[in-house]
Amino acid sequence: MTTDVSAPVISESTTTAGRGKRPRPPFGVSAVAVIAVLIALFSVVPLGYVIYMTGATGWDAAVGLIFRARVGELLLNTVLLMLVTVPLCLVLGVGGAWLVERTKLRGHKIWAVLLAAPLAVPAFVNSYAWVSAVPSLEGLWSGVLIATLSYFPLVYIPAAATLSRLDPAIEQSAASLGLGAWRVFFRVVLPQLRIAMTGGALLVSLHLLAEYGAFAMIRFDTFTTAIMVQYRSTFNGTAGNMLASVLVFLCLILLLVEVRGRGTARYARVGSGAQARALRLPLHAYQLPGQLALLALTGLAFGLPLYFVFRWIVAGGAGIWAVDEFLPALLQTLGYGLAGAVVTTAVAFPMAYLAVRHPSWFSKALELSNYVTSSLPGIVVGLAFVTVSIRVVPGVYQTAGVLIAAYVLLFLPRALVNIRSGLSQAPKELDEAAQALGKPPLQSFIRVTLRLTAPAAAGGAALVFLAIVNELTATLLLSPNGTRTLATEFWSKSSEIDYAGAAPYALLMILLSAPMTYLLFQQSKKVAGQ
Repeated sequence: MTTDVSAPVISESTTTAGRGKRPRPPFGVSAVAVIAVLIALFSVVPLGYVIYMTGATGWDAAVGLIFRARVGELLLNTVLLMLVTVPLCLVLGVGGAWLVERTKLRGHKIWAVLLAAPLAVPAFVNSYAWVSAVPSLEGLWSGVLIATLSYFPLVYIPAAATLSRLDPAIEQSAASLGLGAWRVFFRVVLPQLRIAMTGGALLVSLHLLAEYGAFAMIRFDTFTTAIMVQYRSTFNGTAGNMLASVLVFLCLILLLVEVRGRGTARYARVGSGAQARALRLPLHAYQLPGQLALLALTGLAFGLPLYFVFRWIVAGGAGIWAVDEFLPALLQTLGYGLAGAVVTTAVAFPMAYLAVRHPSWFSKALELSNYVTSSLPGIVVGLAFVTVSIRVVPGVYQTAGVLIAAYVLLFLPRALVNIRSGLSQAPKELDEAAQALGKPPLQSFIRVTLRLTAPAAAGGAALVFLAIVNELTATLLLSPNGTRTLATEFWSKSSEIDYAGAAPYALLMILLSAPMTYLLFQQSKKVAGQ
C-alpha cells in the first residue's frame, strides 16, 4: 500500500498532551450521549404508534381487519410490483453502469450524468407525464413501467461508483485463465457488486412501498394509496391503522432481507502498489445498439416527462404563470426545505459524532433506530404524528414544527451518512492538538472538526432538501392550513385534471431537484476517488 506524501499527516507522537486519548466533545461525552438518546427515542415514535394502535385494536378485531380479502389484494399487488420492478431496476442500473464505466462507449461521461437525471423527476410527475401520453394507463404493468423508469437510478448510481473503484487485477487474472468477457462479468465483477445491488434494491423496494401519488394517478391500489383513502374517509380509522401495521411489517422484512443478502464480505485491495485503471472493453458492433438502448431509456425516463411538462405549459399559455398562485408555493417549499435541511443536519451531528469518535454497540444501536424509522413510508410517519399530536399535545397539531419534525425522522439518514463520512475524514489528532494548545473543547470543535466536516454536512443537507421538495404524503397529512408547497399544489391541480395548471409546479420541482441530483452523482464519484 502507498502513502500520499503530499498530504500532511499528524501522528500520535506529534501530540504530547492527550496522547492516546480521544478528543473531548464540545459538551462532554455524557451530554452528547443524552442528546443522541433523546433523538433515538423520538425517532421510534412512528414504530411505537403502530405497535400501540395494533394492541389497542384488540386481537380479534386486528385479525379480522388484517386477514381479509382487501388486504390480500393489496399484498398481492405490492408483492407483484416488487418482484417485477426490482429485478428490472437491477438489470437497467447495473447494465447502464457497466456500459458507462467499463466499455468504450462514446460519450460515456455524458451518459453517466443522463442516467442519473431521472432522479430529478418525482415519480408522481413521471406518472403525470405518462398519463398525459397514454390516458388509459392503469394497473400493475403501468405501475411497473413508471416505477422502473423513476427508480432505476437508485441502483445505477451506487453500481457505477463501485465499478469505477474496483481493482481490475482480479478480472485480468480471470481473463488470463481463458475466461471470456461475459464469464468474467458474471463470475468476477457481478459478485463484487453485491453490496451496491442489495442496497439499491432495498431503496427501490422502500420507495415502492412508500409511493402514493404515482400509483394513485394510474388507479393502481397499494397499501399507501389504500391507507390514504381510509384516512380521508374515516380520519385515521382502525382499518387504516391495521393496513399501516402490515406496511411496517413489510418494511422490516425488507431490512432483514437486505442485511442477509449483503452478507459480511468486503471487497478491498490490500496488496502493495498503486491500483491499476480498468481497461475499457471495445463494443465493436454493439456500439450502436448500446447508444440506442441508453437513448431509449433516458428518453422515456427523463425526456418524456420534460416534453409533456413543456407541452402543457405551452398549452396553458401565460395564464398558468399567475404569480399570486405559484410564488407562494415556491417560497413555502424553499422555506420548509431549508428549515428541514438545517434542523435534520443539526440533529444528525450528535449521533454521527458518537459513531465515529466513540464507536460502541450503544452508538450502533442508536444509529440503527434512525435507519429503521426512516425506512417507514411517509404515510405511516404522518399518521403517527397526527395521532400523537391530537391525543398528547393537541396544540401543535397542523403546525410547521410538527411537519419539520416528520421531515427530520424521514430523512435523517441522508444527513447522518454524509456527516459520519466527513467526521471520519477529519483527523481527531487535529482536535487533540487544538485542545492540547489550550483551546476549549467547544472552540476546537468549531474551528477544527466542524470546519473540516462542513462540506460533507452541506452535501447531506442538500440531499435532505431534495427529499423535502418532492415529499407528498406526509406534507398532505401534516401541513398547516393554508400551506401550499410545489408538491401539494401540483397534486391538487392534477387531481382536478387541470394538467396545464399543474405543469408550472412540475417544472419548478424538476429545476429545484436537478442540482441536488447532480450533487448526489458527484458525491458518489468522489467516494470512488474520481
